[in-house]
This record gives sequence, structure tokens and C-alpha cells, in this order.
Amino acid sequence: MAKVTIDFNVCKGCGLCVNACPKKIIALSTDKLNAKGHSPAEVINQDLCIACAFCATMCPDCAITVEK
Repeated sequence: MAKVTIDFNVCKGCGLCVNACPKKIIALSTDKLNAKGHSPAEVINQDLCIACAFCATMCPDCAITVEK
């Protein structure tokens, strides 16, 4: 099973990973803020992840890791 990990403290909430995900399992948090005051991205449904790593490739801050 694939596992996506997002470093909340590094994420600036740009949303590029949200747009890149073909399964639409990543969304910007609506109820959390990180230390920088941004709404970080979070994985909505880990079970649907196909480990394509498009999200990690698009992240300008390298805040996302994908493991198979």
C-alpha cells in the first residue's frame, strides 16, 4: 500500500499537489494552520493513493514524500 506523508510545518498551502493528484485525495486543510500560518495540505483518503508521486514532484518546498 502507498503512503503519502506531508510535512505540515514545511507546507505553505500553495495547492499545487491538490491539482496534481489524479485521484483527488489531497486537499488543503480547512481547520488547521501550521507554524507559518498557512493551511497545509493533507491526505483525505490514504487507501486510494496509487503512489504516482505527482504530488511530491509538484511540491516546490519538498514537503511531500511518497512510499510504496
